[in-house]
Amino acid sequence: MGRGRGGGHRWDASHGDRSDNLGTVSDPHGADEAPVTTSDAAGLITHFRGPFADGPPPEALEVHPPRLDKFGFAEIRRTVVTSFVLFSTIARAAVTWLFKRRGRPFTEAVSVGMVDGFEVLGPTFVKLGQLIASSPSLFPKPMVDACARTLDEVGPFDPATVRAMITRELGRPPGQLFKSFDDRPLASASIAQVHAVELPDGRQAVIKLQRPDIADRMNTDLRIQYFLASKVLGRIKQLKPANIPAIIEDLHQVTNQELNAALEAHRQTRFREAIGQFGDNTGITAPEVYWDYCGPHLICMERMSGVPMDEFDVISKMGVDGELILRRGMKVWMEAALVHGPFHGDVHAGNLWVLDDGRAAYLDFGIMGELPPDWKQALRDIIYTSMIDQDYTRVVRAYQRVGVMPADIDPEVAGPQVAMVVEPLLTQGIGKVSLGETLKSNLELAKQFGAVTPQELVLVSKQLLYFERYAAVLAPGYVLARDLFLVKNVFPDDVARIAEERGIELPD
Repeated sequence: MGRGRGGGHRWDASHGDRSDNLGTVSDPHGADEAPVTTSDAAGLITHFRGPFADGPPPEALEVHPPRLDKFGFAEIRRTVVTSFVLFSTIARAAVTWLFKRRGRPFTEAVSVGMVDGFEVLGPTFVKLGQLIASSPSLFPKPMVDACARTLDEVGPFDPATVRAMITRELGRPPGQLFKSFDDRPLASASIAQVHAVELPDGRQAVIKLQRPDIADRMNTDLRIQYFLASKVLGRIKQLKPANIPAIIEDLHQVTNQELNAALEAHRQTRFREAIGQFGDNTGITAPEVYWDYCGPHLICMERMSGVPMDEFDVISKMGVDGELILRRGMKVWMEAALVHGPFHGDVHAGNLWVLDDGRAAYLDFGIMGELPPDWKQALRDIIYTSMIDQDYTRVVRAYQRVGVMPADIDPEVAGPQVAMVVEPLLTQGIGKVSLGETLKSNLELAKQFGAVTPQELVLVSKQLLYFERYAAVLAPGYVLARDLFLVKNVFPDDVARIAEERGIELPD
């Protein structure tokens, strides 16, 4: 989720939870269901079991995105509205620029007007703005700068709608489910918003509730964006390198995964359970999902309090070791990507927090990735070479297996050549070289050889860029590509041997 309400940047107990007991009602689940025990407080159910109490059924985890190339009456009607809104906001910005230029270029004014339109049109266009703001290498700078404000919080939907949706999702009104419930959101994002609750047993929790009818609205808007990208924007010379139709296709896939709350909660549970699989990583956590209170469009989870990873001044005042926290967070992420399977695919600062107790926490699992087996092994080979023995013939063979390099290239010849280019980069600190940019360059190399790279590998490079952004402030001399601690559980025997040989003491 985005940042906390009111600029406090916290999910904490300071927002004034409200009690909402609505009295006793008849059981809508029927006599055949398990009996429900209520507390002494009128109507509060103390042992509620919602539709996903035993975990979601397999079919609830499936994602079937609707066709992106469909264009019917709903799309035509929405196109008229979209065109009118964007024309109006851009024209207004252009007129304002004519009379109040203040040294600003026209492209900046038009870009600001475009983002004004995005905000009026709602979540899908706000999400497109977020994607543009997060991809500075693909779009013109004025557009990227203007879209930066879409990264802030989105306006919430009203309390009456929140209560009605909870009742529809779980079959009971909030007052019967929660000891206290705050209908003012802690955070509000493009797809969902978060509310504070207290469970009947006293556990502090939050519910993440999707916006009403968000799936139909977003898919309609995505079809319009795809139509415009294919028929209009794709023909503009300056925008061709961005390949906007492909970006919309990726956004369509990712968005429909995010819209599946059951899948998100399932992945969050898997990620959380995997953190402690090796018996360490006690400094990193993720919120526990409370399945009894989850529904098709609602996730209930443990409540946590802290600050985003990019609140560097606050982290410093907390007296915690920012570099160590970051290294621990990257270690868990590496293990997820290279060992367990699903890895967090959106580790911007709003989703990676330093908690009040000094631990770090991953939040918001709407976007996750899982590398295909051949690419996972290729990435393991690349990381092993970088961290362990610098034998780049292994990297060449890995690239050959996935089609990045032709099979007739001799690894014994190409390996040293790759090492000559890569090794000087990987031995420098974070401030001097970007491992994420290096991986992105490798993806471009793959395209030149005609290899089809998985979208998950693009996610990997994006997350590395996020980590490097934090490290540039928290640990500017840090050499990510040589940190054995990150792969302590990925290559345990080799790491233990090398650490002993070099006299390196790895953190807990």
